[in-house]
Amino acid sequence: MREVIHNRIAMLRAERKVSRRDLADALGVHYQTIGYLERGEFSPSLHLALRVAEYFDVPVEVVFSIHPFPRLGA
Repeated sequence: MREVIHNRIAMLRAERKVSRRDLADALGVHYQTIGYLERGEFSPSLHLALRVAEYFDVPVEVVFSIHPFPRLGA
């Protein structure tokens, strides 16, 4: 069974008008890694998850969860 880490990276990027490439450059990863993370095809290391949260200046729980996030407006 594959464990999925749910995330709000795409929402945070859109909200703050940050491209995948800009985020990847800031984190020191390949831009495709951001796409893999957003689609749930890759689970981040703890270090990377903390760096993503720090980049957006939010707690890591705002960005990542082991449970699906509720839909906005629901």
